[in-house]
Amino acid sequence: MGWIIAIIVGGIAGWLASKVMNRDASMGIMWNVIAGCVGSVVGNLIANQFGIVGSVQKFSLTGLIVAFVGAVIVLGIMNLVQRGRVR
Repeated sequence: MGWIIAIIVGGIAGWLASKVMNRDASMGIMWNVIAGCVGSVVGNLIANQFGIVGSVQKFSLTGLIVAFVGAVIVLGIMNLVQRGRVR
């Protein structure tokens, strides 16, 4: 059950991050979920360094925010690689 919640939270975080980074037109639902899940891992690694625990295995606002910030970082890196600049 935890993986299903992680995928749903990752999808929401990826979708929100794609809206903020202005990449929604070039990304589909699957890429939103992938960016959100990878972003969740990145966000949790960064948050754990600051003592913030934001697990997405159970739904919480902290977990969603950590996943969103991680997804924005992942999309920023994708913009750098693809376009040579961060929007």
